Amino acid sequence: MSISKSRQVAMTAAMPASLRAAVAASLWTRDSAGESGAAVYRLQGRDGGPDLYLKHGGGAAAADIAHEMARLRWLAQYLPVPAVVQFARVAAPDQAWLLMTAMPGIRASAVLKASPQLRPAVVDALAAFLRRLHALPVSDCPIDAGSAVRLAQARQRIDAGLVDADDFDAGREGWTAEQVWAALQDCLPITPELVVTHGDFSPENILMQEGAISGCIDVGRAGIADRYQDLAIVWRALGELDAALQQRFVEQYGLLDIDQGKLQFHLLLDELF
Repeated sequence: MSISKSRQVAMTAAMPASLRAAVAASLWTRDSAGESGAAVYRLQGRDGGPDLYLKHGGGAAAADIAHEMARLRWLAQYLPVPAVVQFARVAAPDQAWLLMTAMPGIRASAVLKASPQLRPAVVDALAAFLRRLHALPVSDCPIDAGSAVRLAQARQRIDAGLVDADDFDAGREGWTAEQVWAALQDCLPITPELVVTHGDFSPENILMQEGAISGCIDVGRAGIADRYQDLAIVWRALGELDAALQQRFVEQYGLLDIDQGKLQFHLLLDELF
């Protein structure tokens, strides 16, 4: 959805000068897919310039944008992720802007929905990409995104009233955030298998081009965590289409069986974000 010229002018005026210059000649379109707190815009380049993406947010969203910038810069050594063009943050009021390159391809979720005959191949590609991600060197990753960190963040979100209970999965319809929190405690302790994770490994955040994975986006939760952080998200997404795809994914990823207890823990935890 295109935004009005007056809206674009007002938003640009609030930016630091260096960022204003970088986006001045672009045509802005709001991208609502996958938004979580921050506003996302696709900036269409003019006169042959490249397309870019801009994320903007204040307060907690500004902190999330800063976290994503750091993760993009680390992951760029290993995986196809958007390149950071510019990042800016101001203190009063707390706002952040992240300008990134647009990546080629379409979301894997769109391929899965539009082309049932391609689902097995897409599942195989997702599993291969996740194996690649989980093989990255944990010792080199500076970001802790493990369960203790995520639980602390979840508790902060509950206390701040930031959890959207209306967005809970169907199996938890009508629950409160506190009920989810209590169910999480019942799942503990878990024994993590630490790897470098995406943090939100949904087909919505994986791009495909000509049948292959061309990139991953929305990496603001990436870091060292239990591998089931990623497995749970993609398991849920595939189950919404066909349970057979879940089993195929597990086999292609290389697991003999799936740990239902860990799946439950990470799906509960995801409700609070």
